[in-house]
Amino acid sequence: MTDNNNPTTQNMDSRLHLRDILKHLILEPEGFTPDHAANGLHSIMRGEASDAQMGGFLTALKLRGVDKQPEMIAALAREMLSNALVPKLETEDKNREQFGMVADIVGTGGDGWNTFNISTTSSLVAAAAGLRMAKHGSRASSSNCGSADLLESLGCDLGIVAPSDVAELLNKYRFCFLFSSTFHPSMRYLAKTRRELGFPTPFNVLGPLTNPVLPDRAVIGVHSKALGPVMAEALKTLGRRNYAVVCGDENLDEISIAGNSHVWHIDGSGEINNYTIHPDDFGVTAHPLLEAAGSTLKENKATLERLLNNTLEEKDVAIRDFVLVNTGFLLYISGFVDSMKQGAEVARETLESGKVKNLLEGFAKATQELRAQEKAIS
Repeated sequence: MTDNNNPTTQNMDSRLHLRDILKHLILEPEGFTPDHAANGLHSIMRGEASDAQMGGFLTALKLRGVDKQPEMIAALAREMLSNALVPKLETEDKNREQFGMVADIVGTGGDGWNTFNISTTSSLVAAAAGLRMAKHGSRASSSNCGSADLLESLGCDLGIVAPSDVAELLNKYRFCFLFSSTFHPSMRYLAKTRRELGFPTPFNVLGPLTNPVLPDRAVIGVHSKALGPVMAEALKTLGRRNYAVVCGDENLDEISIAGNSHVWHIDGSGEINNYTIHPDDFGVTAHPLLEAAGSTLKENKATLERLLNNTLEEKDVAIRDFVLVNTGFLLYISGFVDSMKQGAEVARETLESGKVKNLLEGFAKATQELRAQEKAIS
């Protein structure tokens, strides 16, 4: 398996304070390098920066177009990962190689479409089909209902899952949710500033790049076609292989159920192949995107429960097919199936079998038991 963890090694004594990095960024922007960006983030994650300095840094990065520069994005992602809590994917009877392939499916958010929780549902379906899924996510920021919100509403106690729990949960259920706030605790220093700025910064695209498990395969959705090649180049720079960046033709951060989607596929040799796919490639009927719209947490929960219980209403068909397309592509990219059409067929069979419901119930119960154990100790 590819070693996707390749953090930059730097002399810690040469690290500059954010104040000095900010001066460089503002007064000498032409000489601002990826190492400068990483040093600035390092200063923040050590709690050394003031609110004013952090706000200035994020604003200057945005104005400098750092979110359009793959090498800058990669440098920031490396720095985030170097400060993350990284799970050790080993159990009593399996080392990392024996543990097998781990995958993720995630989007940047921010596309404005407010669709149903497709990547969350697809990760559950893929896991039930047999692919180990380490789902990296958080609560809603740019939508009505985030991945964590939905899973918590269904009984999952996500905040209790620690790095030491991940391997056993993945081994037993082939699914684990990695709450970004738990696994990236140093990013707490930036949270308030990001909320108060009110505009997207380069950090909005870092989430999909910083899953601390460092998945072997992933499908990453981006909110604009212009970001697709940038994200793919950043992933290539980070050493990721067999990843696919996707964007629906509507600037959707998922594979669209309505028509064409654009793919930037980083193959095993690091080549980036750009191609277009359509629901027809999956043997699935296209639907207007508005038919797959998400809603409130309460309604999204009810929709997912109908999917898992095979009690679909007419309004759920587009959402189900949306899930089949995205799950099918993940299974295909992961080498789990031989074609996109076969991937969608496996996803449909898995969803209808009741395996997804059983998996989710098992994972939720396991997290509740972890919470009970913590309470018993305390």
